[in-house]
This record gives sequence, structure tokens and C-alpha cells, in this order.
Amino acid sequence: MQVITLGDDVLRQKATAVKKFDDELRRNCADMLDLLHKHKGIGLAAPQVGLMQRFFVIHIENDVPRIFINPSVISTSEETAPLEEGCLSLPGVWAEVVRSKKIMVQAWNESGKTFTLEASGILARCILHEYDHLEGVLFIDRLSDFKRQRLLDKYEKIKNKKKKC
Repeated sequence: MQVITLGDDVLRQKATAVKKFDDELRRNCADMLDLLHKHKGIGLAAPQVGLMQRFFVIHIENDVPRIFINPSVISTSEETAPLEEGCLSLPGVWAEVVRSKKIMVQAWNESGKTFTLEASGILARCILHEYDHLEGVLFIDRLSDFKRQRLLDKYEKIKNKKKKC
């Protein structure tokens, strides 16, 4: 299992619902958490590793690891805040993104039990970021055309520099 980076069409596709809550799903969730820790990230969606299913994992420092399967964002606050975001699928680049400060999400855990969670701050932001991946949306899509192009230019420079090494 590895993180897919910008340029792969899979990142722009909409994921399909998880239908089976089985050992394979639990193994994929565990593997994704391991990969998330390896890359020192806080969230990872299934499409980012080539699995076109609607689930993601989150592990924010000083919190428990969380798994969201077939999530639905039930509500978002009108109050928003800008904060710098990055993405494991666009390594090395960051940009300020405006998102809702508070959300409510409903999802299932890896055992197939439904839950509803009210989240705020970095957890809310991370859920929204990872949910976007399930819809084929990247954080750069939430930037102005000018900012997105500057970030893409920077990403290309980083990618080309790595190829030369």
C-alpha cells in the first residue's frame, strides 16, 4: 500500500459505498493508519491508496485513531476559518483553506456500527478534507485559480527536484 500523488486520475474519481464490513476492510483500515503514521499525516482517505471505497482514517496527536466508513456530513457551521492545509497526495505544498469551524458527521466504524460525531477545530477540518477525497476533490480545488496555479507550479518544482536526486 502506498500513497497516490497528484497526477493519478484515481484522485479525481468519486468513491463508492462500502458494502462489506469484513476482515479485509479492517485490515485496510489498519494498513492505512500505519501508512498515515509512517508519513506523519493526520488523515488518509481510501482513494489516496487506490481503494475506491468511501472510508478514511484520522489520527490527530493526543486523540484516538478514528475510522469513518460511508460518512455523511450532516451539517456545517456558517462560521468559517482559514487554516493552512497540506495533503499526503501533494507532498511538500501547503495553502490556506477556508472551511467550516464546526460540523456534524454520521458514519460507521470498522465493525459496522453507526455513530454521529460533532467535531470542531482541526478534527472538523480533517474530516472535511478527507471527505472531499471521497468526492474526488482536492484541497487545491478550494483555492482561487491564481493560488492553485502557484501551488501547482511549486509542486512541480519539488517533484522535478526529487527526480534529479
